[in-house]
Amino acid sequence: MGVGGHFWDLLKPQARFEGFDFLRNKRVAVDLSYWIVQHETAIKGYIRKPHIRLTFFRTVILFSKFGAYPVFVLDGTPSPLKSQARILRFFRSSGIDLSSLPEAEEGVSVERNRAFRKCVEECVELLELLGMPVLKAKGEAEALCAQLNREGYVDACITADSDAFLYGAQCVIKRFQPNSKEPFECYHISDIEAGLGLKRKHLIAVSLLVGNDHDLNGVMGIGLDSAVRFVKSYSEDEILNRFVFVTTSIVLHELAREDIDTRGESTCCSDRKSPKPKFPHCSHCGHPGNKKAHLKFSCENCNSTAGESCLQKPVGFKCHCSSCDLDRKEKAKKKDTAWRIAVCRKIASQQNFPNDEIIDMYLSNHHGIDDEPCIGWSSPRTEMLVDYLAYQQHWEPSYIRQRLLPMLSTIYLRDMASSSTNGLLYGQYEFHNIQRVKIRIGHKFYVVNWKKAAATVLSDAAYTIPEESDMQQESAELDESLEMVEEIDVPYIRIEDGCCFLSTDEDMELVQKAFPEKTSHFLKEKELKEMKSRKKKSNLAPETTPEKTESPGARGVQLSITEFYRSSKALCPNKPEEDGDNSRGSSKGKRTDPSSRVSKSVRRKLLFG
Repeated sequence: MGVGGHFWDLLKPQARFEGFDFLRNKRVAVDLSYWIVQHETAIKGYIRKPHIRLTFFRTVILFSKFGAYPVFVLDGTPSPLKSQARILRFFRSSGIDLSSLPEAEEGVSVERNRAFRKCVEECVELLELLGMPVLKAKGEAEALCAQLNREGYVDACITADSDAFLYGAQCVIKRFQPNSKEPFECYHISDIEAGLGLKRKHLIAVSLLVGNDHDLNGVMGIGLDSAVRFVKSYSEDEILNRFVFVTTSIVLHELAREDIDTRGESTCCSDRKSPKPKFPHCSHCGHPGNKKAHLKFSCENCNSTAGESCLQKPVGFKCHCSSCDLDRKEKAKKKDTAWRIAVCRKIASQQNFPNDEIIDMYLSNHHGIDDEPCIGWSSPRTEMLVDYLAYQQHWEPSYIRQRLLPMLSTIYLRDMASSSTNGLLYGQYEFHNIQRVKIRIGHKFYVVNWKKAAATVLSDAAYTIPEESDMQQESAELDESLEMVEEIDVPYIRIEDGCCFLSTDEDMELVQKAFPEKTSHFLKEKELKEMKSRKKKSNLAPETTPEKTESPGARGVQLSITEFYRSSKALCPNKPEEDGDNSRGSSKGKRTDPSSRVSKSVRRKLLFG
């Protein structure tokens, strides 16, 4: 999809791998068709309606775990060129003779099949129930994603279609891996410009040469490397006009070449009449001069003395005198000129090149939003969502509410951070305290305890969140070994002193903004515990290190492993030795009494501590 010729491999060195906070509080445009195709290809046949399942989980993860605001974009009516390309791609994959290839008429488009359209409709219904904004493009979804990104309505695009750069996207997320330390593989147009020297119109020119979604063939005989080399030799403002000049003035190029050859021959003739002085080179060392002169007067480059032979030149030696450098430059220039003329000939042999319709499509600013788009997020319609997923996926209502809770807690914390409210999470839980700091895949979260309010009815089945044990049967039905199956960290419930507590993983910064007083209280308590722990360790240190002073080495010298274990055994002798040794008196009791009540593993921890 996108530019042909393994275009993503060209961009791969310019990729950035961003962490968890890359999309926090940012808007991101999602090409929904790309998600559906990707998921259907990866896990089709393993899970019931994978497009619904993974759209649900990925949306919840983007919104809650990564703190993003997703905007979903749908494909519109494809252009006749895109329809023709789809027909050609189908004929090629099916092995049908291309001579019978029909042409897409003006105003007639080739839509996707009915099954795919049904998948899109079901995902759109799901997203609307989740409260996510959904926009429809006039043509390609990646075109509208790029326009939203270019005009500042979103901060990034999630798509694997490289055409997004040609439409003007500034930041494209090609790979999205929720369970990785660096979940986002991003490409910035600024990095591409700096690393490859290719700007937007350069990329459009490359796509015209190697092929794209609207013209699969491109120019015959020109690969990606040749296209990039040819395009980079011109500025962004002149590259597209250069194509027009090449196709309409190829005769002028041929005459220019003949003129170069003629001028070369005339130069040779003039050289014969008035020959220029030649610069002979020594056959032994390769430097300017000859072998006899170097033997008589020495070679300056070899630092040899008169009467001594100069140094033997190595294999592959190249002289870097001014005449040789000039000669090499002239040869390289002639070779480059010949290569350019060959490329121009290939371009001129292409009919209807460049296609102005494709260029206008890439440079257009009207892909579905003429005025300012209406983008807004709302709270999920929980009960309707539970009914929808129970019907489509055959999930238990308790399972759906449990997986939806991270999104609801994120919305609740955002509301509390912007304006304090007296509402309850899920209509029944109130913020209780921060239990601890959790580190998952290198990222820190707060484990937040939510206490069930006394006013709520515990037997209310419509709002009950299941315990983890209730979900074992449902989770067992899913094949978690599949790489594309991405579930979120589910909340868990515990009962203490007759009260019900719900624990969830929340973003630390969001909790700090929503409940600053309780966060500062947690940090103070944590600091006090760390101080007590350090003080306790410092008090235990003198009791566990007296034997080190008895070693023959200095205090700063580390003991060998045999000396270390010998000293530890002296502190904790075996029972037969204790029974047979009656001469130690009171010292024996001091050493054996405490150790008799402490296990060996604890004693080792004390020693290592």
